[in-house]
This record gives sequence, C-alpha cells and structure tokens, in this order.
Amino acid sequence: MTNTVEWTATARTTIDGQPRTRRVVLKLSGEVFGGGAVGVDPNVVQSLARQIATVVRRGVQVAVVVGGGNFFRGAELQRAGMDRARADYMGMLGTVMNCLALQDFLEKEGIDTRVQTAITMAQVAEPYIPRRSIRHLEKGRVVIFGAGAGMPYFSTDTVAAQRALEIHADTVLMSKNGVDGVYTADPRVDPQARKLDTVTFDEALRRGLRVVDAAAFSLCMENRLPMLVFGAEGEDTIIRAVSGERIGTLITAA
Repeated sequence: MTNTVEWTATARTTIDGQPRTRRVVLKLSGEVFGGGAVGVDPNVVQSLARQIATVVRRGVQVAVVVGGGNFFRGAELQRAGMDRARADYMGMLGTVMNCLALQDFLEKEGIDTRVQTAITMAQVAEPYIPRRSIRHLEKGRVVIFGAGAGMPYFSTDTVAAQRALEIHADTVLMSKNGVDGVYTADPRVDPQARKLDTVTFDEALRRGLRVVDAAAFSLCMENRLPMLVFGAEGEDTIIRAVSGERIGTLITAA
C-alpha cells in the first residue's frame, strides 16, 4: 500500500466548521517550461497540463505559481551589469508568457483556466484579486498566478507561499528542477549529501538548506502551512505529490 501524508483527504474544514474541497498551490519553475533551454517546450507544457487536469478531475482545487527562469532571471542579469529592479520586471514578464502557455494547454485538456497577474495587463489576464481567485477555484477552474509579486527582489518561491496563505490553501507543492527534495547539502557539490524525508522549517532555516528561499520558509513556518518539495522530472510527479505519495521532502512547522 502506498504511504500517504496527512493532507490527502478530499475535504478540509473551514473556520466555521463547514467542509470544503482540498486546495493546493503548485509552484512550477520556469526552467521546467523550457525543458532545459531558453523558451517554451510545448511537449513539456502539455505534460504539465495533463497532470494538473488529472488532479482537478479528482476534485482538487489547484492554483499555480509560475517562474520565468527559462526566459530571464533577475539576479543573473544583475550580475551581468543590469539594474536589478529592471531585470526583475523582465523576469515577471517572462512568467506571464509561461502562464499563457500553460493556460492554452490546460484548456485543450478541457479545464477552465484563469490567469491573474500582479502587473496589470488587461488584454491577456485578470488582475490578481484574492477573493476572485477563490471563487474561480470553487467553480473548478485552475488559477495561474503570473508576474510574481509585482515588485522586484521577491522570488516566485516567496510568492507561492504568500498566495497560498491569501487564498487559504492547505499546502504548497514546490516542484523543483534538478533536485528531488531537500538535502543536507547541495547534492551536486557534496556527494555525501543525504535526502531528508521530513524536516521542520526552523531546522531548514538554521541549517541554511536553500532549496527554497528563506522568506518562503519563514512565511510557511509562521503560519503553519505545510510544504512539499519534490522533483519536477517524470510524467506523474505532480499527480503523485497531490495524491500524497511520499515523494520529495515534507516540511512542517513542528
């Protein structure tokens, strides 16, 4: 029998005691969209859309935060001499291109989808309005959040945690490119690095485990929001993560 984590129930309880459908925020890195190259790989995005469509059909409410590293990364452009704030805004625009690609393939799967952006661009997306996002989710639509936080110096990891808190999600699912969980050190540098099945946010911060930004860890820790960090590689990793299989690393407040 497959081991499952504690959030796999199909319903959760709200403050007033009424059950509601389980809700997750899925963070997808921009590098995944490019398949390791600059731009968008349609085959990769189609695979992501199929996995998300599968879990939506199972009754899970899914919101997605998308990175833009397949187009621009603000910190890297800064090292090349560009103003950091301007570089970050370029990265935000890159996330919106990924959002539109994912929306297109989700709708080809028959899943109603809305893109909401932190930077107003009315011809292609709605503005980010939390209560509207929640309403879309309640109607069975996927909501894709683009343009990061709409401000420079904030990573999309941090945005994923913030959006999850604001729309009252049950957990944050962090899909990572090139790593399948949280390790005691960088496995690409230290061959002795050991993968952790579970860890607390406090321990991750104290040990400087940087697979996710410290700000995202802190937000989740302070608000007791669980996070699952798992690898993006594979045709069913999103389905397995949402289903509660013990993949990746589960991070909790205690």
